[in-house]
Amino acid sequence: MTSSCPSSLKTHGYAGEEEVLEAVLEPENRIEFIRVVFPDILGRPMDFSFPGPELEKAFRDGKGFDGSSVEGFVRIEESDLVIKPDPKTFRLLPWAYRGFDPATTWREGVMFGDILTPDGRPFGGDSRGALKRALRRAEEEFGIEAFNVGPELEFFLFPNDREPEPLDEGGYFFAGRHGEIRKEIQLLLKRMGIRSEYDHHEVAHGQHEIDLEYAGALEMADIGMLFRYMVKRVARMHGLYATFMPKPINGQNGSGMHVHQSLWSGGRNLFFDGSGEYRLSGTARSYIGGLIHHAREISAVFSQWINSYKRLIEGYEAPVYIAWGQRNRSAYIRVPQYQPDKEGATRLELRSPDPGCNLYLAFTVMLTAGLAGVRERYPLPEAVEENTYGMSGARQKKLKIQTLPRDLAEAVRLMEGSDLVRNALGEDIFRKFIANKREEIADYARNVGAEYDKQVSDYEVRRYLPIL
Repeated sequence: MTSSCPSSLKTHGYAGEEEVLEAVLEPENRIEFIRVVFPDILGRPMDFSFPGPELEKAFRDGKGFDGSSVEGFVRIEESDLVIKPDPKTFRLLPWAYRGFDPATTWREGVMFGDILTPDGRPFGGDSRGALKRALRRAEEEFGIEAFNVGPELEFFLFPNDREPEPLDEGGYFFAGRHGEIRKEIQLLLKRMGIRSEYDHHEVAHGQHEIDLEYAGALEMADIGMLFRYMVKRVARMHGLYATFMPKPINGQNGSGMHVHQSLWSGGRNLFFDGSGEYRLSGTARSYIGGLIHHAREISAVFSQWINSYKRLIEGYEAPVYIAWGQRNRSAYIRVPQYQPDKEGATRLELRSPDPGCNLYLAFTVMLTAGLAGVRERYPLPEAVEENTYGMSGARQKKLKIQTLPRDLAEAVRLMEGSDLVRNALGEDIFRKFIANKREEIADYARNVGAEYDKQVSDYEVRRYLPIL
């Protein structure tokens, strides 16, 4: 692999099929392959590649693939699916590949797309399709033109995918190693048109964070898939292993994915009201109310692994109690105060998701829950600015503060009874997601005792570290 890439060749920002085809079919550009990426039901990246000259046919007819081997897709007897690449998602990987013969070099484009059945109907198990449906409903019902999100993706760097051994003793904004790896990741992403806002060492030893510049939810879910790929690839090129496993180490903070979000229409931020308390509009307050009202039943989508709930325990800055506030970093939802009078900066920060979730489904469910609050005008509970971890039970009861589910089994039981989640995901994804999680819960119960309710077990390290 070499990082050379001609400056005259666009790496992103293509308007449509014609422009993409012109770039791919130009022999001098050496874009020999197109990699099509899509998530399985758990949000893990699936992909296959085809030669560049096949792209015109793929735009027209789609590219067929066997869906029976993809987690949560279809049964063997109904395995054929088709993906139609979306030209606006085309990005050029920011390096050229080189074979053992030095004269053999090529570049590769990467694209996302819509998964269809062979007769051309949208495939019900497509996570990306679920998010597109949610965004369409938001526009049709509420006139929302953009659901902007900015995730903070945390990850660990370890020596390999078997041993979660920290490589430094750094802390939040403090010391640590491998800052140059964070920089390299950002520079490669920048060449693909993906911009970041911050990077820093996180609280735990060996833990890092890179915050992406906000974008619309569909584009950001695609970007998040590319981000996770790039983090892992750059780490591997340095002889290390990067993981988005929520809680790989006992006694250390886990990795979260705080999601900053806002709703826009007609160039206006619908969350901003200069005269409102906290500069929040009525829409924003109802939206927060929706996320709080439905917090327990949507938890399985934001925190979808057994291991996720080893992060959601007291004492490690992850939210346990369902409350909101402005300065409270133990809260489920925080309203950042960086630029309180600036309309564009007004947003809320949802703090429970972790970076091992299916990004498409997480954005789908948080938008749906928030808009349920707007539709039903849910009242917003009183803001809580004190540390909820130190609160007495009587104080929590007085403020009517509930807790997030204590484990995945409880979260799945709550999700199973949720019409909101069922309608947001669609029957196909809803049913298969629950079936997958029940199998995971049963396997965990067979292998791990109750003494590990709040501790990370060796079983989790073996199961989750290599895949997340």
